[in-house]
Amino acid sequence: MGVFGAVCAREGMLVTSQSPKFNAATFQSFLEKLICYHRRGQKMIVVLDNCRWHHAKALSPWLLRNSDKIQLDFLPPYSPELNPIERVWKLTRRLCTHNRYFETLDELIESVHEQFNDWLKPNDQLRRLCAIN
Repeated sequence: MGVFGAVCAREGMLVTSQSPKFNAATFQSFLEKLICYHRRGQKMIVVLDNCRWHHAKALSPWLLRNSDKIQLDFLPPYSPELNPIERVWKLTRRLCTHNRYFETLDELIESVHEQFNDWLKPNDQLRRLCAIN
C-alpha cells in the first residue's frame, strides 16, 4: 500500500493520497491535493526526504507556477527522524497493523483509512506527536 502524506505540525491535521506507484506524476497529483489546504497570505512548507520523484525535473513548471503558495524543503540524507510525517507513519502502524491479523489486503487498507479519516481534522494527538521541542 503506497501512501503520500503530509501533516500540519501546528494543527495536527493529516492529508493523504493512496497511490499504486511513486513517481513525479503521482507526487505532483498529491501536491495538487495538498495545495487545496493553502491559506491565503501564507506559504506552505513541505518537508521531504530526497526520493528521486521529489526532485524530478518534470515538477519544475508546476512548482514555479505555485511558488507563492508552496515551498519544498529537503532534509539531509539519513535523517528521517526530522520529518514529522515519519512519526505519523510509525503511530499509524502501531495503532492499525501491529499484532493484528488481516485476512485480506482490503481489511488492512480499511483499518488504515479509518485512522486517516480520524486525523482529517485538526487534532491534539497529531499536534503533540509532531511538535518540535
